[in-house]
Amino acid sequence: ADNKNSSIFVDPNIPTDVPSDRPPVPKQFTLAQNYPNPFNPETTIPFALPTRSRVKLELFNILGERVSMLLDAQLPAGEHTVHFDAGSLASGVYFYRLSSEDRQLVKKMVL
Repeated sequence: ADNKNSSIFVDPNIPTDVPSDRPPVPKQFTLAQNYPNPFNPETTIPFALPTRSRVKLELFNILGERVSMLLDAQLPAGEHTVHFDAGSLASGVYFYRLSSEDRQLVKKMVL
């Protein structure tokens, strides 16, 4: 198409939208699988919050006993990660739980 004959000329070399500095807000409360898994002794736990929330991230042993509180904080909406060093724990299967006021999600990890 020949833009010169149009009443509006758009130069294809000039951007017409404004880039956003903010990543998009997640649509739902999610807890992803830690990585690497199995791990020794460090791992990363990703999760996403659709709204500002008070969250807890707790670690439990196979008997259901809480062995660590990894996070207890008010966080903004968005994607977050927690880095965890399990150097003081015994090898085995553990469960991590992300809780907010109205939701809980649980995943398994192997140290």
